[in-house]
Amino acid sequence: MTYANVGTLGTAPGRRDELVAHLTRRSPELAAAGCLLYEVGTHDDHPDTVFVAELWTSAAAHRDSLELPAVQESIAAARPLLSGEFGGFDFTVAGSPLRG
Repeated sequence: MTYANVGTLGTAPGRRDELVAHLTRRSPELAAAGCLLYEVGTHDDHPDTVFVAELWTSAAAHRDSLELPAVQESIAAARPLLSGEFGGFDFTVAGSPLRG
């Protein structure tokens, strides 16, 4: 079953756009690991928050991706941009009117 992870990343004041640029760099490793969708967004009412929506082939694929060297390097590079405030939820996708 498809796994969804939707969350928020708090950024240090004024660092949101840097984090967005970092998170939206091409990463073929994510697709190879089973990531089906990785969307990054912002909202004007939350100037120090980045929103991320991910779809994965499975929860295990998501968990395993966190061990990839490229992902570990990306996390380490993003840390100075973060405030430490995180939110979100995950779920197993039951279905979609857009996919069979």
